[in-house]
Amino acid sequence: MNQILQNLKSGATEIVDVPCPEVRPGHLLIRTLKSVVSVGTERMLVEFGKANLIAKAKQQPDKVAQVIDKIKTDGLVPTLEAVRSKLDQPLTLGYSNIGIILEVGKGVEGFSVGDRVVSNGPHAEVVIVPKNLCAKVPEEVSNEEAAFTVIASIGLQGMRLAEPALGEAFVVTGLGLIGLITVQLLVAQGCRVLGIDYDKERLKLARVFGAEVVDLSNGEDPIASAFHFSKGRGVDGVLITASTKSNEPVHQAAQMCRKRGRIVLVGVTGLELSRDDFYKKELSFQVSCSYGPGRYDSSYEEKGHDYPFGFVRWTEQRNFEAILDMLAERRITFAPLITNRYPIENADEAYKLLSNSKAALGIVLDYDHDKKDEMIVKRQTVQLLPLISNRRGSVESQQAVVGFIGAGNFTSQVLLPAIQSSNASLKSIASSGGVTGVHVGKKFGFHQSTTNANEIITDHEINTVFITTRHNTHAKYVREAILAGKHVFVEKPLCLTREELEHLQNIQFRDGQILMVGFNRRFSPHAQKIKQLLTSINEPKTMIMTVNAGHISEDHWTQDPLVGGGRIIGEACHFVDLLRYLIGYPIIKVTAAAIGENPVNTIRDDKMTFTLTFEDGSIGTVHYFANGHKSFPKEKLTVFAAGKILELNNFKMLTGYGWPNFKKQKLWRQDKGHRGEIQTFFDAIQKGGGYPIPLNEIFEVTEACFDIVEQGMLGNKKNFHMLNNFAT
Repeated sequence: MNQILQNLKSGATEIVDVPCPEVRPGHLLIRTLKSVVSVGTERMLVEFGKANLIAKAKQQPDKVAQVIDKIKTDGLVPTLEAVRSKLDQPLTLGYSNIGIILEVGKGVEGFSVGDRVVSNGPHAEVVIVPKNLCAKVPEEVSNEEAAFTVIASIGLQGMRLAEPALGEAFVVTGLGLIGLITVQLLVAQGCRVLGIDYDKERLKLARVFGAEVVDLSNGEDPIASAFHFSKGRGVDGVLITASTKSNEPVHQAAQMCRKRGRIVLVGVTGLELSRDDFYKKELSFQVSCSYGPGRYDSSYEEKGHDYPFGFVRWTEQRNFEAILDMLAERRITFAPLITNRYPIENADEAYKLLSNSKAALGIVLDYDHDKKDEMIVKRQTVQLLPLISNRRGSVESQQAVVGFIGAGNFTSQVLLPAIQSSNASLKSIASSGGVTGVHVGKKFGFHQSTTNANEIITDHEINTVFITTRHNTHAKYVREAILAGKHVFVEKPLCLTREELEHLQNIQFRDGQILMVGFNRRFSPHAQKIKQLLTSINEPKTMIMTVNAGHISEDHWTQDPLVGGGRIIGEACHFVDLLRYLIGYPIIKVTAAAIGENPVNTIRDDKMTFTLTFEDGSIGTVHYFANGHKSFPKEKLTVFAAGKILELNNFKMLTGYGWPNFKKQKLWRQDKGHRGEIQTFFDAIQKGGGYPIPLNEIFEVTEACFDIVEQGMLGNKKNFHMLNNFAT
């Protein structure tokens, strides 16, 4: 199917053939009828993409600060590679769409196949959208007008925040697409409206919609006009829908308003505010967030949890419905806003117009389904290179024929660059949405891209499967791939529950079949050196691992115990494995404690200390803290053994104290062992020699992580009860 993508590095806008996404629980699969180009937002993205690196940096100073911090901790070269990779990723364009439902995901109610719906889906022939970001279209509303619904909801949300009342005087600054829609909404609300802009055609439209206007191109004074419009009292409120770097629109808005007036920023402006402007009049100023309550709340958008109607009257979805109802009642109209129409196949012409002309207002993209069979649009596999010659892959094969399930940042930035130096053949890559799979597939020379992970598992040519998806899918894909006779590399963790672990332990592996978990740190040059030095020590060791993990927001999927498993299971497993490898004996005991529960620490298992006791008497303590400062090294290991010490700093510098023949090992760049891990995995496939990480150690480390979480999270409660009993 066709989808519009933009390259942030070059600014090029392309129509790309990508596989159709699979429907997911809580989502709708929609075949697009029409979509609308968001002129302001998409022009800004195109112009950002075309800017050089210095200009990009000037536009995003917060990102520059992040880059500088990363250089301090990870080094210059890895940081530059990460920046280039980020800019190389394709960006999906578009967010205002109408289409027909093809499939309804599990758990979705109120929608049926064949329903006509609006959504915030991108410019693509088929889109997958969460149910709370969709709304049914009344029969009276045309496809073209309905396609503007999501964009219109941005103006509606801004208006709701301003709380206009019947008869009030309002100013709309900036009469672009959202500005002209906002004018109509305010008029429908019973307000008197004054529109401000430079463009004469847009001013004409504002008059048609019932507003008075100020023509800035003629030198008219907007502040004087606003006072005349408000009968000398000052306007009740201003909605700023302009896009400019200037602070002037906010300053002018403050000058126009009456005492205790309301200013809402819907567009993008400079925000160097003058306290005096707001202080004397006790003005209120608010920035509107997109389509309404629920935006950027993963619980609402991705998980489908609606807000109670009685407490949150207007959500994103209910704002969509309000726009559609007003269209059906002909209280607003979007037809006069349409300036250009293009078939999706000629969308590149729309973006040329966007870059070369400021006259474009409402650009509608049309998806003519009479020209393309539905089975072609819904195909889930896209050919990128000629197919591999027909052969049957097996675990006995000397060459790894690889399929990837997952095409995220870790896959493209870490694993695939490491694989390029091997002689593995890259057959197929799967991603849920299709876009990243095609991009990464083309970049690294895969033969095909798919959105159906099962195709990789059942492909008889593929004998090696990499799994880099979200953590809650790992156990399922590992089990299916092992049972299908594949070698498996799964990025950590192996699984999220003891039940999943038990099922994997009970699988009967074929002779020579390899399961590998991405515990890369044991393969780093420094870990290998520590292991070598410790072979001469025949007494128990003491190790302290300090991890400055960094904060991750509570709503990130890694913090969800059902999806990411939390950060101990999902990330600290690395350090359990590293200590297990270095000491070389089984873990026989786990003790753990998490930070105390309080309003600041609602997530606690990312601020934890745990100690592992090993069969030989060694102990290893891991301090895994997400409440530190990012300027401090992320990972630091100290080893005490037989009167000697080893100190590893961020996998760049290893220093020895008291070692006769070792003082220091320094690398010019950080090396956490990813290349060594991949090379060892492929060597095991192609040359034999057994598991790169013994299977019993993989299972042991996974089970130890479950113990750590349970001990850490329950330990504080047990201690609390003990103290209560003592006090009593």
